[in-house]
Amino acid sequence: MQRIITEAAPAPIGPYNQAVRAGAFLFCSGQIALDPAGGGLVGEDAAAQTRQVMRNLEAILTAAGSRFEAVVKTTIFLVDMNDFAAVNAVYGEFFGATPPARSTVAVAALPRGARVEIEVIAQSG
Repeated sequence: MQRIITEAAPAPIGPYNQAVRAGAFLFCSGQIALDPAGGGLVGEDAAAQTRQVMRNLEAILTAAGSRFEAVVKTTIFLVDMNDFAAVNAVYGEFFGATPPARSTVAVAALPRGARVEIEVIAQSG
C-alpha cells in the first residue's frame, strides 16, 4: 500500500490520506470544495463547489499518475438532492462521454458546511 499526497489538493482535515494505491487501484478519499492554498471552502452553491471538488480530485489523480479516464467508480454525497442537476452538469464536464459507475447519496451534513463531497476509485497509473 502506498499513500498519495500532493500540495496541489487540500491537506486532509482528519486522520486519513488524500489517496492510497493498493495493487492495481487508487482509492481517493472524499473531497469537499476546499482551497488547497488556504484551506477555506470555495463557492456557496453546489455547482461552484463541485468544480473545486473535481479540481481537487484531478490534482490527486495526477499526483498518483492517473487521470479521470481511469476512474471506475465514484460516490457523490449531497446535503440537498435539489442540487443533483447542478452537480451532474459540472461532474459531466470532467468525465465526458465515458463516465464511471456512480452512486449518489443524500446525507444530513458534510464537513465545513460543504454541499457536496465526491470520492473516486481509479485504476492505478
